Amino acid sequence: MNYLESAKRQFRLYKQLGEKAMEQVSPDQLFFQPNEETNSIAIIVQHLWGNMMSRWTDFLTTDGEKEWRKRDAEFEPILNSKEELLSQWNAGWDCLFGALDSITNEQLDGIIYIRNEGHTVLEAINRQIAHYSYHVGQIVLLAKMFSNQDWNSLSIPRNKSAQYNAGKFGEEKGKRHFTDEWLKDDK
Repeated sequence: MNYLESAKRQFRLYKQLGEKAMEQVSPDQLFFQPNEETNSIAIIVQHLWGNMMSRWTDFLTTDGEKEWRKRDAEFEPILNSKEELLSQWNAGWDCLFGALDSITNEQLDGIIYIRNEGHTVLEAINRQIAHYSYHVGQIVLLAKMFSNQDWNSLSIPRNKSAQYNAGKFGEEKGKRHFTDEWLKDDK
């Protein structure tokens, strides 16, 4: 598996984690802001959408911080329904995957800019993997807090590590991607 395929799989994993977390909360909880300084799940989605649209539109040819982006507005309540939230969520990810599908391995060493700071294409992709995983982690934490004892684990459930590891070490050694088992429902 090459770098681009691995990066796409990681992005798909974070998209799936965010979706599975959001499925476990009520529509009202998607918009609940614990306090003025804490973002709701909806606000996090707005920010991810704004970042994705800015970074991945004309990815190889224009600065990743587009003039039309209104970043500060991403942190104000704008979305009004779960349908709007999911539409924005999917539009952002569609933009990202469309851009990644247009890149070749030969372009990974090319330079792109984000706020006039040069990055190789590979560095820019890594930057976004880290950024999106950070925010998806926030979505998961909020959803887990809202769901409390009704939470369905998105990874190895609490007190199940030994069982999980026994299963893994019971398999033959082999080259696999760490997302294989988590994305099996997403193929």
